[in-house]
Amino acid sequence: MLAVNYSTIRNNLKNYCDEVTDNGETVIVTRKEEKNVVIISLEKYNQLIKAAKNAEYFAMIDRGIEQLEAGKGQQHELIEVDANE
Repeated sequence: MLAVNYSTIRNNLKNYCDEVTDNGETVIVTRKEEKNVVIISLEKYNQLIKAAKNAEYFAMIDRGIEQLEAGKGQQHELIEVDANE
């Protein structure tokens, strides 16, 4: 992980973008008033988004299991679907 100030990143953006994409580096761009940002590759970003969505999904499943165990479930009859429909 690299930490670079705004002026340095501005003057060397291509080099830092190459570090991120070619070497899997993460770059923290430090700015005034702690308004820092992070540069990561699109691949790493997509992995983070997928992990967050999976965590939300598993949390939803866990809540459903807790509700069932607390007796808050409902039983329904299955609907038969005609194969010709």
